Amino acid sequence: MTLAPAPIIRPARPEDMEACAAIHSDWIDTTEWMPPRTRSTEEMAQSYRDRAFVKRRILVAELGEAVAGYLSLDEPTGEITALFVGKRGQGIGTALMQEAQDRHARLWLGTFQVNDGARRFYARRGFAELERTEGENEEGLPDVRLGWQREVAA
Repeated sequence: MTLAPAPIIRPARPEDMEACAAIHSDWIDTTEWMPPRTRSTEEMAQSYRDRAFVKRRILVAELGEAVAGYLSLDEPTGEITALFVGKRGQGIGTALMQEAQDRHARLWLGTFQVNDGARRFYARRGFAELERTEGENEEGLPDVRLGWQREVAA
């Protein structure tokens, strides 16, 4: 049995933004409970280049030479603003999250209440529910805020 290669985590480059937007767009398009997207993949990529890339630390996971996932982090606040992977079950999300947890003592994020898979993923990485909202997001879906804090050795 051959183990799948581990993803390589690196800082994103401007030219990665199209691949990141495509991963996000594909997730929206294939998630049954998501409302239709309001922006094209090209518009998303432009927004990533103009806004997210300059304001946040964006990490990408590469498998082979292709971007397979990304994590966007607002470093001053510790907010993970996005975590999307192209294919689940390959350790991509885990590797990205581990990189963020290795760099920060506290992190927080929001996810949709209905997104059970994401909520299980975050719980396995030590995130706990902080609060719920009725949909303070672009999609208008109820969400949940989750937080994580590194344990301090006694």
